[in-house]
Formats: sequence, C-alpha cells, structure tokens
Amino acid sequence: MAYRIRSSSHPRGPRAAICGALAAAASALLVVGALAPAPVAAATMSTGSGSAPADFSASVQAKGKARVTAAVLDLDGAGRTPTVYGDDTAYDTASIIKVDILAAMLLQGQDSGHALTAKERAQAEAMIQHSDNTAANALWRRIGLAPGLQAANKRLGLTATKGGPDVRWGLTRTTASDQIRLLRAVFDTGPAPKAGSAPALSDTSRGYIRTLMGRIAPEQSWGVSAAAGSEWALKNGWLQRNKTGLWDVNSVGRITSGRHHYLVAVLSDGNTSMKDGVALVERAARAAVSSTPAR
Repeated sequence: MAYRIRSSSHPRGPRAAICGALAAAASALLVVGALAPAPVAAATMSTGSGSAPADFSASVQAKGKARVTAAVLDLDGAGRTPTVYGDDTAYDTASIIKVDILAAMLLQGQDSGHALTAKERAQAEAMIQHSDNTAANALWRRIGLAPGLQAANKRLGLTATKGGPDVRWGLTRTTASDQIRLLRAVFDTGPAPKAGSAPALSDTSRGYIRTLMGRIAPEQSWGVSAAAGSEWALKNGWLQRNKTGLWDVNSVGRITSGRHHYLVAVLSDGNTSMKDGVALVERAARAAVSSTPAR
C-alpha cells in the first residue's frame, strides 16, 4: 500500500493554541481510570556515542521534577540498535499506545484472514489521526485488553512494554527503546529483527499504519516532527496526573532530516504544564537527532 508522510512544511499553527487545545482534550483521558503518580522503575544508563552529555535531562533543560528519555535509530545507517539518550526506564504511554493497539488489531486480522470492517477502520483513523479516546476504548477491548497487546508485542519484538490494567490503556508502561522496536515493525525496511524471520505485520498493515501516522490532525503535529527537516509521521501522547497535576508528554515517529531517515521516540513525565512538556519533548528530539552519529 502506498503511503504519504506529512511534510514538515505543513502549517503547524501557534504553539500556544496547540497546547491549549491539547490540554483541554487531555481531560478525556480520565475515562481510562484514575492516574496515580507512576512508580519509578530501575533505570540503566544507555547513552549514545554522539555529543549529547550523559545527563541528557539537564542538557535539554528539563524543569523541576521533569525527566526525559530519547531514542533514535538511523534507518540509513548500518546499525540496527538505537542510540538512547538518558535513562532507558519505563514511562506511562498515554496515547502513543494507540499505534500499538492498531498494530495488535491488524495482526489479529491477519491471523483470522479478515480485513478491518468499515467501523473498525473509522475507529482506527479517529484513534490515530485525532487521538480519539472513545475509539481507543473500543479497539482496546477489541484486541483483548492487555493480554491481547502482550501477545502481539511478543511477535513485534517488544520486550519492555506492559499493558495497562483493565480498560486503562493509557497506563501501559514502555521504554524509549521498546518504542523504537515498535516503530521498526512499522517503518523499517531493513532486515527483520531476527535473522531469517519475516516481519510480523504484512506490507498492507504496515502501509495502513504509516498512512494514518502521516495524516495527524494539524493541532497535534508537534513532538518529534520538530527534528524533521522535510517529512514526518508521528503519534503523540499526553495526560495530566490527577494527584500531582504534573504532565506526561510523549512523541514517537519517523522523520527525515538531511538525507537520513530516523525513527525517534521521546518520553517524558513530571512536566509542570502541557506547554512545558511539548517544549521539552521537541528540544529532546532535536538534540537526540543532531547528536546521533552516522554509522
């Protein structure tokens, strides 16, 4: 299936307007359950060999309690392992999990030999392009909640993602490097993760996800696209913790910068506002891409 990746020349609108619209929409995430502060998982430092300092959070000016991790894979390079900046520890996904939900649903359809119904396609498009939570609720149940996600992720090569409890898909836990594994399953045209193995997702399934991620609603076209020089396809996630008032802000996708194509995942939490979180994610994406060595 042919797909189009959004050009970064597309009008992105005033930053304040984007953040205001997304902050208002974030309240809808509360339907997935109470959002208590996330526990801090054991962290391991996996800093890239580029010019970014080991204290990546400080280098991109994370404020207060905010923390951030970025992972980058140069699709035009020889390596198949992403460069990770910061602690590759777990974060809550918020709405970036919607890419994983769609991948799981498409895998199940491949297994059963059934294409998505018109209703499922409409829900998938709303979920990815407009980050619609009602559609995500329906498709999360459709794949069998966390157990269905886990089964799909095993085939997609993810190793550090744990589905959220019951209907609370937004509380799925993941790492930046695991998000690169998911993006590879969708965008990477190089060798499959395991020698001799075929990609889990069919070309049609991969093309469908790419198409939707390349047609994100204009008000949501922030995040890893800040590091793009020309084209991008992405999915963002955001939520405000109901006990602390702090924000989780994440962005994952494929970008083109210069003559290279990159998979980029930036995860953050502890932001004092939606605006601060968006700005942090974009600074981190730019710093990580510019610091990733060509291999």
